[in-house]
Amino acid sequence: MRDLKIISGNAHQKLAAEIAAHLDIPLTATDVRKFSDGEIFVEVKENVRGADVFVIQPTCTPVNDHLMELVIMVDALRRASARRITAVIPYYGYARQDRKNAPRVPISAKVVAEMLMAVGVRRVLCMDLHAGQIQGFFNIPVDHLYAAPVILEYIKKTFDDNVIMVSPDAGGVERTRAFAKRLNSGLAIIDKRRDKPNECEAMHVIGDVRGKTAILMDDMVDTAGTLCAGAATLIANGAKEVHACCSHPVLSGPAIDRLNASQIKSLVVTNSIPLNGKTKECSKIKVLSVSALLGDAINRIHNEDSVSSLFI
Repeated sequence: MRDLKIISGNAHQKLAAEIAAHLDIPLTATDVRKFSDGEIFVEVKENVRGADVFVIQPTCTPVNDHLMELVIMVDALRRASARRITAVIPYYGYARQDRKNAPRVPISAKVVAEMLMAVGVRRVLCMDLHAGQIQGFFNIPVDHLYAAPVILEYIKKTFDDNVIMVSPDAGGVERTRAFAKRLNSGLAIIDKRRDKPNECEAMHVIGDVRGKTAILMDDMVDTAGTLCAGAATLIANGAKEVHACCSHPVLSGPAIDRLNASQIKSLVVTNSIPLNGKTKECSKIKVLSVSALLGDAINRIHNEDSVSSLFI
């Protein structure tokens, strides 16, 4: 593995260090900083000529800064003659803007994909995309991981058989159904009407949740409006208690206050992005690590082995 290099931007250095430790290799030394006016400067401190380089950089808050860091790091590596550059993006920013759902709006997820390919990314490794079709925005190989193995293991160890998996909206049914199938549990769906971005109104539950432990499944939690409204609807429909699981804990704006005031007993998330400081005010949040999952995927890509076998 001498020609395997792991490089991190400033988005999530702790996760990058955990991945490198799992692979038993050191992080490649870099200098990623800003000038006084906010411009980003990148310097790779080690030789990467002919190397298979993996850049760990979730495009989380501040999204634009971390995206620009990723673009500039990739350009630096390309000019340093790296053999192949893989962008490891556990959380893909702009993923919610994946289609033209109103007049005169961009498809920003496609714009990001074009930027990454233009600067020299030759492979992408991501996790739990908001929409799987985003893979088609790239004209290069995309390995799409799922946090399901990590979350499923936690659910099996923590809850009894009286659980029902709940999708917070119609868009998440496929994801939730996969979990229900693995757990041999029931499935319910919340009919949700969204009037504005980050604002929603949960209407009613499709499925019987009476007397059961309901587990809401989502790919990400931003302002937590969807989850909290969904939890209230589930309790009103007879659920014994409500828990929630998601891959990406964005938790922006009023999310923490809403979670603390909600009927959600616990929120299980992964460390795909770092938690913000305010999350310390919420004792309901439990973080599961996906560093081993990402590390195994990187190792398989480097050795040209199957990545899909991780989920069999």
